[in-house]
Amino acid sequence: MRIVGLEAYVVECEIKRHYRWRKGLPISPPKQEICWLRVVTDEGVDGWAVSSRGYIVADLVRRWLKEIAIGQDPLLKEQLWHKVWEVDRIEEFPIYALGLLDIALWDITAKVANLPLYKLLGGARDKILAYASTVTWETVDDYLRYADECLALGYKAIKIHAWGDFEQDGKLAKILRQHVGDEIALMYDGSAGFRYEEALKLGHMLEEANFLWYEEPMREFNIWQYQRLCDDLDIPILVPETADGCHYNAADFVVHGACDLLRTSSHYKGGITGAMRIAHLADSFGMYVEVHGDGLPNLHLCGAIPNTRYYEILVISDPKVEKEEQGELGIDSEGYVHLPQRPGIGWQIDANELAKKSFLSV
Repeated sequence: MRIVGLEAYVVECEIKRHYRWRKGLPISPPKQEICWLRVVTDEGVDGWAVSSRGYIVADLVRRWLKEIAIGQDPLLKEQLWHKVWEVDRIEEFPIYALGLLDIALWDITAKVANLPLYKLLGGARDKILAYASTVTWETVDDYLRYADECLALGYKAIKIHAWGDFEQDGKLAKILRQHVGDEIALMYDGSAGFRYEEALKLGHMLEEANFLWYEEPMREFNIWQYQRLCDDLDIPILVPETADGCHYNAADFVVHGACDLLRTSSHYKGGITGAMRIAHLADSFGMYVEVHGDGLPNLHLCGAIPNTRYYEILVISDPKVEKEEQGELGIDSEGYVHLPQRPGIGWQIDANELAKKSFLSV
């Protein structure tokens, strides 16, 4: 089997529900530009992957990924994964582009094996609990109302993205805990909004509210600061999420005592190959690894990794309607998401229709 073509399709989609994050971060744009990557083989088995920042990714496909992949065996994923990382030394790929080819190659491999990806990767479970991951809402009452709606749908866990004010966020955490009771898992994501002193004070408030984890409170440039925070807090610190370097970088956080839990994902950690390296790294140290973000590749990671606990689902403004729109990626009445059983990652794409909708094809 050989790769005979790489195709990139950029599609512009209107964002139906606008949202914001903490202070200092931009609000959601009016539209999203995504890029679908298609890897074509000489045996009729194609692989797919999708990324945000579509025009940037399409340019990288045109200038680099075609040269790296065409003519190669798509089942030699390790070889091609390292080739991408070699080119990264010169090109400095955006973090979301490093694993795109790898995801498509795993899609091909699982289709050849006639297995859903998570089973090919080892298979840890067929369903997993999901947590509702909030955007930033305006008031405390908004958080309480949406929490009630999420719990009524079956969610057993909620992660909050709040305002980026450590005092107000800490108060929200305590009020939310009182509101939902002790049986619901609560997590907090700081979106890297704090300096050490603020992160420490907020961490103590999250401890008082019995939060399950404290995610990315500071930028991840400085491992020493995270080491201090882990030493000074009891609540588990979950990082690195957006730091470059995949498992190489994650290993530094572990060996320096700068995290308690590790973050992994297909889109920020070098595709499926990089994400699984981080999962195995965490397991070797007896740590949990939590998968960042939703979507089919990340759901398959959740099904393959034994030392993970939840699948993340973003909740914006209407949990019930959003659940219906999510289809198979939504929760059941008990809060679980079930793994798809189609061979590969499971996207069902009509390439001809996609080409018609594309604003750019390369």
